[in-house]
Amino acid sequence: MNKTELIEHLASKHELTKAESGRILETLLDAVVTTVKKGGQVSIPGFGSFKQHARAARTGVNPSTGDKIKIAAAKLPKFTPGAGFKAAVDPKAAARKAAAKPAAKPAAKKAAKK
Repeated sequence: MNKTELIEHLASKHELTKAESGRILETLLDAVVTTVKKGGQVSIPGFGSFKQHARAARTGVNPSTGDKIKIAAAKLPKFTPGAGFKAAVDPKAAARKAAAKPAAKPAAKKAAKK
């Protein structure tokens, strides 16, 4: 789904015009970008969170010449999906995680008692 299709979906789902849906989507995206750009975090429960991730400077290798090059530090956006989103995409993984969770808790309690 691209941006135009998303705007059309919002318009049909909520009885809005495409122009209104487009403005709503632009406002949402602008708020996320502005907040992350300033170093903040945007969390949408059940969906995920957007935040800024700092990547340190490092040394790389030019593949064609083999020379070492310096790669500058960078600030990148990072999206972390929420549990609800993960479960919607892969229900079997969510079920495995839920089944493994109770088994892990008693072991942690035993280790804490020792």
